[in-house]
Amino acid sequence: MVPHSSLKPIHPDYLHVMRMASAIWAVVILIAAAFAWFLLIVPSGFIVLAIMILLPIWVWLVPMKRHARLAFDIGADRMRVTSGYLFFTDTVVPFGRIQHIDVDQGPLERGYDLATLVVHTAGSHGRTIKLPGLMHKDALELREHIRLHIQKASQ
Repeated sequence: MVPHSSLKPIHPDYLHVMRMASAIWAVVILIAAAFAWFLLIVPSGFIVLAIMILLPIWVWLVPMKRHARLAFDIGADRMRVTSGYLFFTDTVVPFGRIQHIDVDQGPLERGYDLATLVVHTAGSHGRTIKLPGLMHKDALELREHIRLHIQKASQ
């Protein structure tokens, strides 16, 4: 499902992280809907029922589709990231435009030893490109690879 074969898919365990995050939000939404029904803000249980039917799709299917579209390629002088299910994005960032690079880990990612490479670029919009679903050590290596390339180009 990755649009171009030169792109590398993200780690398969990131699908579990995406599903857990969706499940957490699903529980919050379901509690809010049940609370609204209980307070009679919502006249009947139809909305709660609809949410209970739609949430498994949101927790199971949507993360699977989004995961299939997350891919990346690190070239000699640029980085390419594709993402999105309903709204597909294909971003190419020359290393020369990169301002700084972060490696982030949330609690769910940390449980699978995954990380997100966050690239901040130069420009009028201060664009941030996130590449989630990398093994933590791979994210650190990519950050170092990009940093060395930027340092070499500035000399």
